Amino acid sequence: MTHPYIATRANEPHNTIWFETRPRHLAGRGDPRLITQTLRAAGWKNHSDPDYPHVILASRDYRHTLVLEPEPKSYAPWWRISSQGDGQHWYARFGGNTPVEILAGYTDALIRPAPETEQEVWPELTSAGWSYECDERGNETARHPDGIMSLRRWTTEEGKRFYWTAEAVVASGLGGQQRVWDASFDDDTPRHLIAAFATALASDKPVQRGRYDVPHSHLVTQEQRGPLGERLADAHEARLKAARAAARKARRTAALQTSNAPVPTAPAAPARSR
Repeated sequence: MTHPYIATRANEPHNTIWFETRPRHLAGRGDPRLITQTLRAAGWKNHSDPDYPHVILASRDYRHTLVLEPEPKSYAPWWRISSQGDGQHWYARFGGNTPVEILAGYTDALIRPAPETEQEVWPELTSAGWSYECDERGNETARHPDGIMSLRRWTTEEGKRFYWTAEAVVASGLGGQQRVWDASFDDDTPRHLIAAFATALASDKPVQRGRYDVPHSHLVTQEQRGPLGERLADAHEARLKAARAAARKARRTAALQTSNAPVPTAPAAPARSR
């Protein structure tokens, strides 16, 4: 049976003429499948309700979950990621206009083995030309040279709990401000995840968007580099293959470690009295 053609953005990247867009932090949301399909390739399971416009994914051990629920306001927390297990619980929230290439820095690190040493966050930004300052309370702030994008670790009072916030804010006229997108992290979030997010945030590599398919076209530059649909599709497929291979390797390593674990010996039975 021949199925009718249904026009949908899911048919991209072939149906769009793509433009290299800079800076990436103002390029708009992009294709969410960069995140969702990669997590599924890494073994995450789909728990979405097909009758509701959302995506719910969970890792194989149910320790990590991701929820994507679009809302009317683009700066609302469309993306919600949480983790619980081993006595830890932390979360991350990302607004609807968060570029998926920046969010992917976080989720890609989530599905990779954690590094043995804790990673620093701020050097990734300062080496890219961001300013950095720390006040008397220990609040830390890094700002992009354009003054629009910032990453902060802050607290309301000295000795209180810290929070992480990334925020892109532009002037809206009459002295007001408009939030393009923001992200927030629990301070219990493993540092290598925030460092991976900061690395993706600081990158000057352009991202691909359709012409004017950005929140504020006057704040970005877009250059057409020819028909990129096939190349983008091939690069995405290579990304999924790498995620599948890494997941298989991680499962084999875990199984090998389990099989090689020493078998606990049973305690000696008490001697019987005659």
